[in-house]
Amino acid sequence: MDRTFLPQTRAEALTAWQQFLPHVRQYGSRRNHVIDGHRHVSRLSVALRYRLVSEDEIISDTLRHFPFAPVEKWLQEICWRRYWKGWLEMRPDVWHSWRRRVAELRQTLPAEVLEKADAVAAGKSGVACMDALARELIDTGYLHNHARMWWASFWIHAEKLPWELGADVFFRHLHDADPSSNTLSWRWVAGLQTPGKTYIVRLDNLKKYLAPEFLTNLQGSERLADGSITPQIAQEHADLTKSSLPAYRQSLPHLSPRCGIWLHADDLLPEIGPLSELKPVSIAVIHSSVPTPAARVALDDAIARAESHYACKVALVTVKECAAWVRSHQLTQVVAFAPFVGPEQDLMEKISTSLASLDIPLTLLRRASDARAFSFAASGFFPFWKKMSRDLTSPLLL
Repeated sequence: MDRTFLPQTRAEALTAWQQFLPHVRQYGSRRNHVIDGHRHVSRLSVALRYRLVSEDEIISDTLRHFPFAPVEKWLQEICWRRYWKGWLEMRPDVWHSWRRRVAELRQTLPAEVLEKADAVAAGKSGVACMDALARELIDTGYLHNHARMWWASFWIHAEKLPWELGADVFFRHLHDADPSSNTLSWRWVAGLQTPGKTYIVRLDNLKKYLAPEFLTNLQGSERLADGSITPQIAQEHADLTKSSLPAYRQSLPHLSPRCGIWLHADDLLPEIGPLSELKPVSIAVIHSSVPTPAARVALDDAIARAESHYACKVALVTVKECAAWVRSHQLTQVVAFAPFVGPEQDLMEKISTSLASLDIPLTLLRRASDARAFSFAASGFFPFWKKMSRDLTSPLLL
């Protein structure tokens, strides 16, 4: 299998998108088939996760080339990401609860359960087709979405392992690991996202959609036969109380002439949108840990584009060095895209505290298209899509 098939820079992503664009009409009929090289899907998930390209660009290009009806399934898939993000923005404890549970489970589960979890994650479950998918995840940092559902179901319902630890396996290995999509998709398979509705992997489904090379070894496949898996009922640990969406600005206010930009991994497209006209004194990528290899490539690409667009250097600093960055450039204000619920938003709280100690305001903006899409995500996907599809086909937006 080609190990370099995931575009991880904006130039690569735009090229890959133009190559895939002619095929979006067939996406609905082909997308569930898991084949070597994954040619039936766009493979833009890394680029979209880090916003090297935006959903707006993809949607606009699609609707310029095709009428809505034959590409609706493709557009739905593009918009699922925004739906998950909007849903989680209104219920942030789901994210925090998952992170707490991962730590708690690793401290409290019996050693034999943790050893089993590590074995399944390493592709040593004894069910050959599932183990092949686990090894693909480890080797490539990617799995087809259908394969993710199968493997998550196998982990939860066949192996009877906590969904939280399985979601952590994906979050650590996937190059496109997205806090909302990953967390909420695992909850859906576990029967929490739509209460009581679990997703069960079935051998017949694998034989229909999985490439034959994954099924040459049928060792252990009897464990996936129809009727052989009893759903594992997950316990809810998160507070699902729905809150209002944060009221972020959607356009720039009057800014200080000594303004800095915080550039982060949730939106690496500052040169397009409300930050594009800024004249920053300095730009900083502020982090609390070493970026993953995929994030590092995406960040390096964004840094190069930002330095070219804004004609100033981008500094790579830790949270502890944030105050020193502000002082060294004599900044009086810092501006950024509001991060989404997840690691970058957790980091924002520390950055805000550091800046507040210097009496430096942090001004956060949200793209208008994100804010509007998120406002539709109060309940299930199909009510969301009813509003979202009306928005996409509005003459004012085409």
